[in-house]
Amino acid sequence: MGELSPWHWLLVIAIALLLFGTSKFAAVGKGLGEGIRNFKQAMKEPEEKKKEEQKKS
Repeated sequence: MGELSPWHWLLVIAIALLLFGTSKFAAVGKGLGEGIRNFKQAMKEPEEKKKEEQKKS
């Protein structure tokens, strides 16, 4: 009873869609995607700076 099966998740998503509508989910998905992209970019910047510094030396 402690674990959620895929059917439970589908039911939760269906109820959330009925309550909030698809536009809210689209906005959340877009924001989440942008956040992940920004995070990845921020993680790459220090590595790129180190490579540039090594090339200059």
